[in-house]
Amino acid sequence: MIDKKRLCKEFAEMVQIDSPSFGERRMADYVKEKLTALGFRVEEDRAGERYGSDTGNVYGFLKGTVPGTPILLSAHLDTVGPALGKKAVLHADGRITGAGDTVLGADDLAGVVQILEGIRHLQEERIPHRDVEILFSIAEEVYIKGAESFDFGKIRAKEAYVLDLSGTPGTAALKAPTLISFRITVHGRASHAGFAPEEGIHALYVMSAAVSRLRLGYIDEERDTTLNIGVIKGGSAANIVPDTCVCEGEIRSFSHKKALIQTEVLQEIFRRASETAGADFEMEFHIDLEAYETEKTAPAVMRFVEACSRLGLPGELTDTFGGSDNNSFAKHGIHGIVLACGMHKCHSVREYTSVQELKLGAELVAELLRHQ
Repeated sequence: MIDKKRLCKEFAEMVQIDSPSFGERRMADYVKEKLTALGFRVEEDRAGERYGSDTGNVYGFLKGTVPGTPILLSAHLDTVGPALGKKAVLHADGRITGAGDTVLGADDLAGVVQILEGIRHLQEERIPHRDVEILFSIAEEVYIKGAESFDFGKIRAKEAYVLDLSGTPGTAALKAPTLISFRITVHGRASHAGFAPEEGIHALYVMSAAVSRLRLGYIDEERDTTLNIGVIKGGSAANIVPDTCVCEGEIRSFSHKKALIQTEVLQEIFRRASETAGADFEMEFHIDLEAYETEKTAPAVMRFVEACSRLGLPGELTDTFGGSDNNSFAKHGIHGIVLACGMHKCHSVREYTSVQELKLGAELVAELLRHQ
C-alpha cells in the first residue's frame, strides 16, 4: 500500500525548499538523493548554464524487472512566485495548503512526490515493471526552458506521462497549444507637448490605433486561438510627445499554422498604423511552445485508461490550453499525455492539494508502470 504518512512528510520537505525558476539547486540535489536511494542511475545536465543558472535537468534510469521499452515519467522542479519561504499546512479535512503568503508549490511538487512514492510502492511490493526513465526538469514555468535544452538522445522511451495538470488524478490531457510570445516597439518622434506638438509623432497614439484594430481574446468563432496584449508601456513625461511605445503579448492556438498566421496579421496591422502616422515599428516574436495532439489509440493513452479502470478512476481524456514539458517531448517523437496530479488554484497563494489526491496520484504512477 501507499504509505500516506511518508508521502505527506516528503511532500512537506520539498515544499520547504525554495526552488524558483533557475534557482532549483537544492531541489535538484534533493531529488537526486531520492532517486539514487531507489536504485536509479542519475545524471544532471548543464541546461542551466544557458541561462546563468547552476542547476540542470535531472535524468534517472531504473532497470526494470521485465523486458520492454522504458516508460518516461516527468515533472518539473521549479515553482512560480511568490515562492520563497513556502510551507505546507495540513488541515483536518486532509487538504494541504500554503500559509497564505506564498504558493504551496503543488505545481509541480505533487507530481514529483507521486512519482517517487509510486516507484517505492512497486519496489516494496516486488511488483514487476518495465524500465523507467525520469526527467525532473528545471525552468518549466518560464516556457519549458529546461526541457528545451535537454539532450533527448538519452531517452529511449516512446511513451511518457507528465504529471503537471490541475485536477484530481484520473484525468489526462492529450492536446496542448502553440504559444508565441511577442514584443512590438513603435518608434515615433519626440517633441514638446505644449510648444510644438505638431512636430512630434505620438508613439502611444500609433500603438493604440493598432491595438484597437486587433481582435483580442478568441480571434474567431472556432475558439481555438487567442490573442492577448498583456503589457503596454511608453513615454517619459507628461509634457513630451512620446517617441517610443512597447507592447508585449502572446498568441495561443491548437493549430500551429493558425498561430503563425496570426503573427502576420499583427505585423500587417502595425505596419498600416505606423505608415499612416509616419512612424516605424519593429516586432520580435518567439515560439515558446509548439502544438501537439496525442491520438487516443496511442499506447500511453490506452495504458492510462486501463490503469484508471483498475483503480476505479474516471479515466477522462481532455485537452489543455496551457503548455508543459510534453510539448517538448512531442517534438522529439515521444507520444505522451499530461496527467492531473491533484493540484488546484495553481499560480496563486490559494493553491492546495490533498492527502487523498497525492495518494491517488502515487497509486496511478505505480499502476502505469506495473507489468500486465
